[in-house]
Amino acid sequence: MIIGFIGLGIMGCPMAKNLIKGGCKVVVLGKSKKAADLQALGAETAESCKEVAAKSDAVITMLPNSPEVKAVILGDRGVIEGIKAGSIVVDMSSIAPATSQEIGAALKGKGAAFLDAPVSGGEPKAIDGTLAIMVGGDKAAFETIKPVLEKMGSSVTLVGDIGSGNVTKLANQIIVALNIAAVSEAFVLASKAGVNPQAVFDAIKGGLAGSTVMNAKVPMILDGNFKPGFRIELHIKDLQNALDTAHNLNVPVPLTANVMETLQALKVEGHATSDHSAIVRFYENLAKVEVRK
Repeated sequence: MIIGFIGLGIMGCPMAKNLIKGGCKVVVLGKSKKAADLQALGAETAESCKEVAAKSDAVITMLPNSPEVKAVILGDRGVIEGIKAGSIVVDMSSIAPATSQEIGAALKGKGAAFLDAPVSGGEPKAIDGTLAIMVGGDKAAFETIKPVLEKMGSSVTLVGDIGSGNVTKLANQIIVALNIAAVSEAFVLASKAGVNPQAVFDAIKGGLAGSTVMNAKVPMILDGNFKPGFRIELHIKDLQNALDTAHNLNVPVPLTANVMETLQALKVEGHATSDHSAIVRFYENLAKVEVRK
């Protein structure tokens, strides 16, 4: 199976590398440095999204948000113009569920299947191929493409129809954001009280308060390392999609709205491109203390 891959960002580039390392024939878009690096590993390049689709049996997209995904798949010289009947398009971006459903309907008219398959795990898990992948769409298409997805993720789960993958991702992003905020509040409190935050981490990480989020983000906070694995501006995008979806369904999400304003405040302060672990800076500023080793 030849896999087209569009979107060679922080996440997309290592994901495409893992496909190549896993033995897939890969076609990538453009002549960027990252595309050239992938070409050196064996990938083929194409000049347009249409050409990527025409050369591929399945196309994967990994892009920032709904408008970019719609442009790449449905726009001028987009995937839909080159896709062959029987092909599969897998959008691994985190976008609005309604957009996934719109794209799926358009591709169905071309005889192509569509899966929305957003991921969780950030850059580290994209690099080592252990992403959690949550998929919405047709079961037969899912079973066909699952071996390919397993080259990028350690967990690949079909959760329902088209759009379900992104609903699941929105739930994931709510939990992650609130978890980081809770960790930030707690460790700022401990630091202000004069308790060593490293000792606090060592004491509680094995108990009920422990989590994958805590284990990933507290070491970064203690080192003052906010190099982005997942940028604040992208988490703002995800929470906006969560808020919009929740409001359309008449679901109140007050904690999500609260942490959204925290992220917006950090963006105003110039931290939009920092890792979302920088949520701690909001609480540090309020308490006039830093959480560091």
